[in-house]
Amino acid sequence: MRFASLGSGSAGNALIVEVKQTRLMLDCGFSVKETSARLARLNLKPEDLSGIVITHEHDDHAGGAFKFAAKHKIPVWLTYGTLKMVTRYLPNQHDLQLNVVDSHCSFDIADIQVQPYPVPHDAREPIQCVFSDGNHKLGVLTDVGRATPHIEEMLTACAALVLECNHDASMLQAGPYSWSLKQRVGGDLGHLENLASANLLSKLDNSRLQHIVAAHLSAKNNTPMLAQSALAKVLDCENGWIGVADQLLGFDWREIN
Repeated sequence: MRFASLGSGSAGNALIVEVKQTRLMLDCGFSVKETSARLARLNLKPEDLSGIVITHEHDDHAGGAFKFAAKHKIPVWLTYGTLKMVTRYLPNQHDLQLNVVDSHCSFDIADIQVQPYPVPHDAREPIQCVFSDGNHKLGVLTDVGRATPHIEEMLTACAALVLECNHDASMLQAGPYSWSLKQRVGGDLGHLENLASANLLSKLDNSRLQHIVAAHLSAKNNTPMLAQSALAKVLDCENGWIGVADQLLGFDWREIN
């Protein structure tokens, strides 16, 4: 099992999960052309993808998904609430295979088991996902305003974590955003800040953890060093062991053994 990112942040998100010959893309917030170019960096072609899972309807996660899926005939999985909110993205004439999922029920896509779970975020029916090959779990959590006991249950004992560290609370308050946007980002339906992410991490069973990547960092309200430092304190490790998902480059393949 391995995973990589095409990019992470407010300008677009996409994560690739691979088990054997099955490859899933979690979200697709880039144009058709840009998505293909970023896949090529990982030595992948669009036809290598087995499916796309959409977490919620915001542009940076779903904006390019449906045109890309329609062009390359890739099936899509999403919640009913998200489906109701993405009609603006759908091509006028399409034969997309859209699969509606229950936010509490796992489903299999070939060699990968997908366990969606609901999260508090300002979208219609947002989810995040845990991916499994039957032996190891990759937990993904971004676009969430606060941690919940259910999120803790979903992410405990993972072999790898992609964990939102969107902003530093002090930088957000002193930064250039409008007051209303600061309230949205920092609120219970917004995005997780560094210390909140660290607090969540401290409540998990991390005994199996091989990889952790800080994701969805704000370009104006955070720095990689601040995110890494917050998570490293919990794990008692060097800052450099904490990966960072970059907006432009994402991150390269990471193997889970």
